[in-house]
This record gives sequence, structure tokens and C-alpha cells, in this order.
Amino acid sequence: MRLSLRKLQKIYQARMHSEAGFSLIELMVVIVIIGLLTTIVVVNVLPSQDRAMVEKTRADVRLIETALELYKLDTRRYPTLEESINILLRPPRGSSVRSEGYIKSLPTDPWGNQYQYLFPGEHGRFDVFSYGADGRLGGDGLNADIGNW
Repeated sequence: MRLSLRKLQKIYQARMHSEAGFSLIELMVVIVIIGLLTTIVVVNVLPSQDRAMVEKTRADVRLIETALELYKLDTRRYPTLEESINILLRPPRGSSVRSEGYIKSLPTDPWGNQYQYLFPGEHGRFDVFSYGADGRLGGDGLNADIGNW
């Protein structure tokens, strides 16, 4: 039996059209695999992000603490509660030695809150701290206060 070129072309086109795309089963398998991989990544990455936020807070507290010590070296006193740590942004009055502040800008903690300053401190000469993730005094885990004590 001899097939014409036209019939062969139609058979080929019909076969190509019926085999184009993916089946529903194939798509579902791919979606399940992507879901599993996403779950594994999220479970492993989120705790690292939390640790990084705590470490950033500790580094910021040390930076502010160092700026406060430099301020004390120049002025022989720590800032009062009224002056707060905002005084670190500008040079002390009448200083011929320092033309800039002790810190370029005051960072906020990773949760978007301002760092707290207490003088005299409850834990030392002064306290610089963040209230943690919940923004409230006390707590544990991510909600724990992080300070220079």
C-alpha cells in the first residue's frame, strides 16, 4: 500500500499535535517537586535569617557603645537621657578637635525599632539595647532584649 506525500504529512501533523505539551500527571509531579524543594529551603534558611538579625543587633549595639565611649573621652561624661544617643550625631559644643559626630547615622534594629539608651544603666554604666522582635521589654527567643550586658 502506497501512501501519498499529502497523507503522510497529515498523519505526521496529527501525531505532533496530539503529543504537544505535558500531561496533567507530569505537571502535578513537577509542582510537588517544586513544593518539596521550597519547603526544604524555607526550613533551612529562616533560622539563619533570625540568627543574622540578632547578630546585626549585637553589632549595632557595640557600634553605639563605642561611640558613647568616644563621647565620654571628649566630654568627660555620658549623654543624659534628655540628650539621648542622638547627641552622637554631631560634634560636642566648643570642640576644636572633632568636626564630625561620633556616628554617621543611628541605625534602627532589624525589626525597624530605635535602639534604647538608659543612663545610668541597670546592667552597667549605661545600657544600649533593642527590645527584640516584639518591640516590648522582656521576652525570650527572638523577642528577648539584646543589649550591651
